[in-house]
Amino acid sequence: MARTTHDHSATIMIIDDHPLLRRGVRQLLEIEDDLTLIFDTGSPQEGIEQAIALDPDMLLLDLSMPDMNGLEALRQLRETGYAGRIIMYTVSDQEDDVVDALQNGADGYLLKDMEPEDMVHQMRKAAKGRMVISENLTARLAEALHNQRSAPAMPSVESLTYREKEILRELAAGMSNKLIARKLNIAEGTVKVHVKHLLKKLRLRSRVEAAVWAVQERLDK
Repeated sequence: MARTTHDHSATIMIIDDHPLLRRGVRQLLEIEDDLTLIFDTGSPQEGIEQAIALDPDMLLLDLSMPDMNGLEALRQLRETGYAGRIIMYTVSDQEDDVVDALQNGADGYLLKDMEPEDMVHQMRKAAKGRMVISENLTARLAEALHNQRSAPAMPSVESLTYREKEILRELAAGMSNKLIARKLNIAEGTVKVHVKHLLKKLRLRSRVEAAVWAVQERLDK
């Protein structure tokens, strides 16, 4: 059976201290013609150096590693100027870990127990600039938000400006700042400022929480 060909192959790198897992992902991607694994390592330090040198489109980063945890590696990658997509790939489904990762510049959060075909599907979405997060985590964040909303004086969407509402709708669709900027024909820096303001107004901690909240409020329509 002929495989579907794609115009562009996204280059991928893995930083994970489990050799079997790295081999599994390598084998999974070998049969995909639009996702190419170019480097994998169990050393976060080597991974950071190679990410800068090779500049892959996307990086799968383990959260829990002995030498340096994934959050520290994530911060260093962003500080050294790596601008590709960084997807946390982990066994931890703790809400705080998800929020910390996304606040520190991750573009997604996937759990290692997901089905291989789901994983490939999510990586394709990430390569196209969409934010990706495992489905059961979205439900968990929604539940946490629901409990948070029981608190007095939860802000409403009415406190947002027209532009902030526009951006919130795009966040709910999983769009990155770059894609939102392109769609609304404004600078990426302007999008960042609007996102910061709307998070503050809604008293939410991350863009994922904002996306989940917008879907709950049916603002994604």
